[in-house]
Amino acid sequence: MILGVIADDFTGATDVASMLVRAGMHTVQVLGVPAGGLPQADAVVVALKTRTVAPAEAVAQSLTALAALRAAGARQIYFKYCSTFDSRPQGNIGPVTDALMAALGTDFTIACPAFPENGRTVFRGHLFVGDALLSDSGMRNHPLTPMTDANLVRVLQAQTSHTVGLLRHDTLDGGAPVTQARMVRLRADGVAIAVADAVSNEHLLTLAEACAELPLITAGSGVALGLPPAYARRGWFTPKANAADLDTLQGPAAVVSGSCSEATNAQVAQWLAAGRSALQIDPLALHQGGQSADTVLAQATQALAQGPVLVYATAAPESVRAVQQALGVQAAGELVENALARIAQGLVQAGVRRLVVAGGETSGAVVQALGVQQLRIGAPICPGVPWTQATLAGSGEAMQLALKSGNFGGVDFFAQALQQAGVAL
Repeated sequence: MILGVIADDFTGATDVASMLVRAGMHTVQVLGVPAGGLPQADAVVVALKTRTVAPAEAVAQSLTALAALRAAGARQIYFKYCSTFDSRPQGNIGPVTDALMAALGTDFTIACPAFPENGRTVFRGHLFVGDALLSDSGMRNHPLTPMTDANLVRVLQAQTSHTVGLLRHDTLDGGAPVTQARMVRLRADGVAIAVADAVSNEHLLTLAEACAELPLITAGSGVALGLPPAYARRGWFTPKANAADLDTLQGPAAVVSGSCSEATNAQVAQWLAAGRSALQIDPLALHQGGQSADTVLAQATQALAQGPVLVYATAAPESVRAVQQALGVQAAGELVENALARIAQGLVQAGVRRLVVAGGETSGAVVQALGVQQLRIGAPICPGVPWTQATLAGSGEAMQLALKSGNFGGVDFFAQALQQAGVAL
């Protein structure tokens, strides 16, 4: 193994794995740390569900993943978080980074959530979503990790005992040697974590080349785009043309959506506008007994005879706030996740073999309900979202999953994903 990745949620894990496969690395994603050891691959991505847990729990799970990756021989460790730096004021990005640095015995790393292909750029330490500062984007209304400050140096400094500095875009413009020289100076000045600017793929490639031999990189998925070529130049592996190949599957298809991001709201609206089959989950009705997961599942299963069906709890921010006020943030989230996971499980039992899941928390709940332990990573549907293939426990049958971060994809993503998987709409 060359690269071991620790991802703080399931969609983020497939996001970074997609970048590696795209550049020819044979990549396998595991869901949690398997008891029997890690699979053999150029890169292994350990998907955790630690983005919104308590910092101490996030640290403990991340260190367990680190131990498994080091035991498997990983040359480099990559802590992957969201391209919108989703994190509450008390963590978890800072505490996990601190713990990984200590365990690896390193005094320097970078932090770079940039992913320009998806409109996430970092300029002078400030994170932009498209043309808006992070704090002016839809992330300010995120139900679990609202981001109200775009200054990543300030956000990260509040979470870590290490000194946080800035690796500017004009340094990166000078190429990898100039960037490495600046990193040496930052270390000499006592900076332990450098927030790195990146406004283009060229910046990501420069960062990857400059950081390819650091014990630890912390980033979104973007920096991973440049690591395989950097490794290949060092003779560590040979890129594989068939790294993204998956099987061709038949059978019904469905979409399950729990994300309430702006992008997913637009995707659900597009599906509905096209007149396609859809069923909505109402959290308050679930709580009050007026609706049940099993009832919705029965309706969705019946609808499969007419083609793909969407089951969604996606709603506008004001609706989400009303539900959270009535039920509590954690209780509301768990209620929806559990219902969608139960419905996804039932749809697979009914024969669905290609399933699109929108939302990081929802994806985590669904793959856990399905008992999926390992994913082969296929070709991207859009930047950051690949099709993946799993083997179902018990039957041994193959199924394919597209696990989408809430803010990723264009308005027609659901249809695009299913059509790419050979589903007729």
